[in-house]
Amino acid sequence: MRLPSWLSQHVAALRALLVFTVLLGLAYPLIFVGVAKIPGISSRAGDITLIGQSFTDADGNPVPRYFQSRPSAGGYDPTATGASNLGPEDVVDTPDRQSLLTQVCARSLAVGRLEGVDGSRPYCTADGVGAVLAVFHRDGFAGPITRVVSVNQMAAPFVAKYRGISVEVAQPGEDYVALGGVITPIRGDAPAHPAVPADAVTASGSGLDPQISPEYAALQAPRVARERGISLDRVHELIKENTDGRALGFMGQPAVNVLRLNQALDS
Repeated sequence: MRLPSWLSQHVAALRALLVFTVLLGLAYPLIFVGVAKIPGISSRAGDITLIGQSFTDADGNPVPRYFQSRPSAGGYDPTATGASNLGPEDVVDTPDRQSLLTQVCARSLAVGRLEGVDGSRPYCTADGVGAVLAVFHRDGFAGPITRVVSVNQMAAPFVAKYRGISVEVAQPGEDYVALGGVITPIRGDAPAHPAVPADAVTASGSGLDPQISPEYAALQAPRVARERGISLDRVHELIKENTDGRALGFMGQPAVNVLRLNQALDS
C-alpha cells in the first residue's frame, strides 16, 4: 500500500534522524575515544601543555623573563574559547571597538618595542592604527576626488595629502562609508616581510593554542636570555627541545610549545 505523501515524508525524516543519531551520536564519539587510546596520544590526554596561557603581569604587561604566547581573542579562558570572527576586510575602527587591522598594527608595534626591532607593518600608521582613508569621488566610485578622510585617526592624519587633496581627520561617530566614501587602505613604506611574525599579532582559531612559530620564538630569545642571565645558545637549545614537528611528518608547520618552553626555563 502506498503511503500518503505527507506520511512518507515524515517516515523519511525519521529514518534520517535515526541514521544520523547512530553515526554522529554513537559511532563518531566512539571513533575518537578509540583514537585517544592510541599510544602517544593517550599519554597526553591530561597534558596541561595542550592549552596555552598568557605570561603577563596583573596589568596585562608582558613579563620579560618569559616567552610570550600569541594573542588570544578569549584571553586564554577555556570557558570563552573561540576566535574574534573578524576578517581581513575589517579595517575601519568604530566607537565601540578597534578593527582587526588596527589590532594587528598595535600588537606589532608593541612587540617591536618589547623585542627591540622594527614593529612597522604594511597598511599600518607609525602610531599603530590601520592606515585607511575614505576617499570621496565626485561621481560616486569614479571621477575626480573631492574629499579624503583618515578614518581611524582623531588627531593628525598619517598622511597630509592624497593625490593632491588635503586629508581630514575623522570625526567621532561619523560613518564615512554611508556618506559615500571609498575605503582605501594605504600600504606605506613598511618592509614587505615585517620583523614581527604574523602569529605574534593574530589570534588562533581556538584562542587556547599554546604554540608559536619558531620565528617568533627566535625573535624573543635574546630578551629571555638577557633577563634570565643565561646564554643565548642555551635558550635556542630549549626552543629546539620544545618544538613539535609537522603532524604525520607533512601536515602543518613546526611549532614551539610556549608553556612547555617556559616550564623548562623555570626548571
